[in-house]
Amino acid sequence: MQDKSSTQVDAGLGHVFASGAPHDADTPIFLVREGSNLSVVGTEARQRWLQTVRFTAAAKKQTLVPDGDGSIAGVMLGLGNGEAGEPCGPSELLTGQLAATLPPGTYRLGADCNQPELAALAWGLGGYSFRRYKSKSVADAVRLRVPETVDPQRLATFVEAVWFGRDLINTPASDMGPDELEDAARGLASRFGARISVITGTALLEQNFPMIHAVGRASPRAPRLIDINWSKPGGRADAPRITLVGKGICFDTGGLDIKPAAGMLLMKKDMGGAATALTLGHLIMGTGLDVRLRILIPAAENSIAGNAFRPSDVLQSRGGKTVEVGNTDAEGRLVLADAISLADEEEPDSIFVFATLTGAARVALGPDLPAVFCDDEDFAASIARAGLSVGDPVWRMPLWPGYERHLQSDVADMNNVFESPFAGAVTAALFLKRFTTRARRFAHFDLFGWRPIVRPLGPKGGEPQTARAVFSVLEGEMRST
Repeated sequence: MQDKSSTQVDAGLGHVFASGAPHDADTPIFLVREGSNLSVVGTEARQRWLQTVRFTAAAKKQTLVPDGDGSIAGVMLGLGNGEAGEPCGPSELLTGQLAATLPPGTYRLGADCNQPELAALAWGLGGYSFRRYKSKSVADAVRLRVPETVDPQRLATFVEAVWFGRDLINTPASDMGPDELEDAARGLASRFGARISVITGTALLEQNFPMIHAVGRASPRAPRLIDINWSKPGGRADAPRITLVGKGICFDTGGLDIKPAAGMLLMKKDMGGAATALTLGHLIMGTGLDVRLRILIPAAENSIAGNAFRPSDVLQSRGGKTVEVGNTDAEGRLVLADAISLADEEEPDSIFVFATLTGAARVALGPDLPAVFCDDEDFAASIARAGLSVGDPVWRMPLWPGYERHLQSDVADMNNVFESPFAGAVTAALFLKRFTTRARRFAHFDLFGWRPIVRPLGPKGGEPQTARAVFSVLEGEMRST
């Protein structure tokens, strides 16, 4: 059997992780709960130091413990009651804050760490930084020795996948348009041996994706539908069909219903749903989950030009239904509808839709808590539990049939918005649900896709929310079959 502790993590993660057997020179990190005996730090002198600085092991409290020669003898991190992770979950997730705050060096988790895999993952996520446009070189590395009980390749897969999604969201639209999003998808497909096809520009009309074309036609960067297919090599022929649909609006001006300046400041993240779908795809393929995976990314830029689609236009959809445009700033649901219709034609076991879709969801739940709309009670319960366990929370909201009336149109089969400010996120979810009738399970995740302030699991910036939670559920389902 291979000694996992000797396996090297990916070279790209070399500034946050150190491989190989524990070394005496590694600085220990002690994770302690409130009320615990602090003798774990060692000598009486070190314990007196903790008393002097009034270390209480409250959640997120940390201190360096000096040795007699002036070096660092250890690091203390308070876990509070053990369930104080941010934004939720086990307190081992707080380990992420150390990766961004400790002095350069190599560290190791103390033997008292109850969840070393989760702590190591948090370290990797907390150690992320987006430096594409920084001229200053990276500071000296702060590394964690991969614990012997943790599979370094699995750890690397998780960290790489989330970093990949963050990089996509953080990149400004000048360098992350539909072309560049396609390039990223092609790179991911190539890495894992997946098939990829792309329908671009007027070919969208020829192949019956009229709403994707309508939303993106005003941009000089052509709209497209990215289609990735993958199955585990040697996997079951009857493995579950899982289709991920991610909103890839690379920048959203609002169209002719133009956003105010403040409303455009974060619109580079409007492709956060696509980034999340690709992140989840990275996890599924990287861990070899035995599913038949499909990823659909309708990618476009909602721009303003003479040929932009207009309020009150009536659009034909791939699914056959006509849609009156009540507002051009509700474009995400239009491109998603065509992609969902394509996904549904294959009668998959699951369609999961990821989108930075509505401000209404943020008003209701805030930036930390994405909404999920789902027609499967068991899955809804599982995703809530999984999100809490891995610090990637999700909150269920209703597909309330009474609000179907909000989508009524006098001239078309439906409108893409409702003029009232009420229940905007529910109405948007119901709109999407109308385009799937054959899939056995449907879930729509309304994301923020952004961390507003630095937190233990990462800095301010893009975040592929729900990807880790959904993967946890899917992996659990595969284990039970």
